[in-house]
Amino acid sequence: MSVSKASNPNKFAEIIPVAQANGPFYWGIDVGGTGIKLGLVDSAGYTVAFESIPTLESEGPEAAIKRVAEVVSRTESSLGIVGQVPHIGLGAPGPMDLPKGLLVAPPQLPSWWGFNIVRAIETATGRPVSFLNDANAAAYGEFWIGTGRDSDSMILLTLGTGVGGGIIVDGELVNGINSFGSECGHIIIDPSPTARLCVWGGGRGQLEAYASASAVVDRTRERLQEGATSSLCGTLGGANNELTAKKVYQAAQNDGDDLALEIVDETAKWLGIGIATLVHALDPGVVTLGGAMNFGGSECPIGRRFLSGIISEFQQRTFPNVFEGTSIAFATLGAAAGYLGLAGYARKQHAKPT
Repeated sequence: MSVSKASNPNKFAEIIPVAQANGPFYWGIDVGGTGIKLGLVDSAGYTVAFESIPTLESEGPEAAIKRVAEVVSRTESSLGIVGQVPHIGLGAPGPMDLPKGLLVAPPQLPSWWGFNIVRAIETATGRPVSFLNDANAAAYGEFWIGTGRDSDSMILLTLGTGVGGGIIVDGELVNGINSFGSECGHIIIDPSPTARLCVWGGGRGQLEAYASASAVVDRTRERLQEGATSSLCGTLGGANNELTAKKVYQAAQNDGDDLALEIVDETAKWLGIGIATLVHALDPGVVTLGGAMNFGGSECPIGRRFLSGIISEFQQRTFPNVFEGTSIAFATLGAAAGYLGLAGYARKQHAKPT
């Protein structure tokens, strides 16, 4: 069928019949510390099959690759499209060596360090593989069929345990010489010697240390330990009452909790500072906020307050014409952005002249 750009990008994660799809097809395989998402996507970005399998990290990479290959073979056979899937997009957390296809030392996958994941999947499936950092994969998904689909350039910030990033300039991903390009969470926003440390223990004063879910929890806990009055005081009482960024959001949303609202506003401020720095270097026109730590997103008053605070801080720190020419919005593809972006990137790489 002929498919135009959709007004609701979330529909791309809904499985459509193969008979209604546009071949050829591309796999997007998104490897995480606990699970591996495998999405089979048509040339217009629509999903025709999806499966999630456990990573079982401690069993090692070879066992996981074998299970991935089994899903690929079984799915293509059941859909009757054997021979119609010419390329695979693969994503994983860093650090990595993209040109060599290596997982260097991803904290989520300790038994996979030094593993040539690209060679293993190419051997197991008989297909060429294009390899990306997981945040860059999500960025490409949003660029291809999501929030940035009408743009030539875009920055994506993924807000979760840490802060990931993806940068696209004139249609091309910024991967970097050291496979560290687009690591927006590690830009410096506080140069002071007492600045906070990022979630992985290094990187003093980096955006991740202020705007991640981990940072939200740490900053809230510090205020509570200092004696702040809040409905969150009970979360310091042990494992059953563990403090989380979601509980901070709920306290802000349900209780109008002053401390929780203060944390939301502070997080917005730090993100606005980081976005101003990134925009002044790249001027992409579009900045997209993805990940689970969005305080309810655009459908929630606290999420809208969060976004408004980011935009306000950015406005104060940039030039009027830059502010007018820059859109800052929540991502639209959700958890599907990674595998959709990987499939889209595989499509792009397959189309390149050899």
